[in-house]
Amino acid sequence: MLLIEGVVKRRRGRDVLRDVSFRADPGRVTGFVGPNGAGKSSTLRILLGLDRADAGRALVDGRPYRELRRPLRTVGSMLDGSGAHRSRTARNHLAWLARGNGIPRRRVDEVLDQVGLAGTGRTRVGRFSLGMGQRLGLAAALLGEPRTLVLDEPVNGLDPDGIRWIRGLLRAHADAGGTVLLSSHLMGEVAEVADDLVVITRGRVVAAGPIGQVTAGYATVEETFFALTEPREAR
Repeated sequence: MLLIEGVVKRRRGRDVLRDVSFRADPGRVTGFVGPNGAGKSSTLRILLGLDRADAGRALVDGRPYRELRRPLRTVGSMLDGSGAHRSRTARNHLAWLARGNGIPRRRVDEVLDQVGLAGTGRTRVGRFSLGMGQRLGLAAALLGEPRTLVLDEPVNGLDPDGIRWIRGLLRAHADAGGTVLLSSHLMGEVAEVADDLVVITRGRVVAAGPIGQVTAGYATVEETFFALTEPREAR
């Protein structure tokens, strides 16, 4: 389970996150949606130990991420695409991650095949397309066979077949008892696979719950998104 509770983050005297609280449960895909600049990435960075909150807590299975001994075996994450240096090959990047987390080397080729990058292991990341970089980032997230996945905009750069493939992968992971937290500014896309929605805007969570509950009373998910995230004067 992922738990975000009362998280506050300030930068240059401004509240970036204001008492952000929600949870993502096993066996479910939780969509974390909001417009660009709403606070999604800041929340995920705190959850994954890349930044510190000024108040509140962010826990993975009851523990801060920084306390996880081999984090890739517990949480697979993807922020900002592949996260690999352009001069590295895909295989070397994944092998480096595997070595640091006690993951068997055989997993490198397994995940490259799983994400559709078999045969590209010796290709330098700098030659990858945007979609290929996204697939490499997902391969890194899957490397340690974690029960929890935290993914930021994973369909960015993927073609329609790739988008359908990743929906199926996330659905299968949740159906097998895993936890999925899927962040995006595209509520319509997230709604295709999510069980629960958390909507954030201007650093504050404005709705959270099962997708049917959050969208009740609106004609479409897009209408829901607009009504919850746009200032009244813009409606």
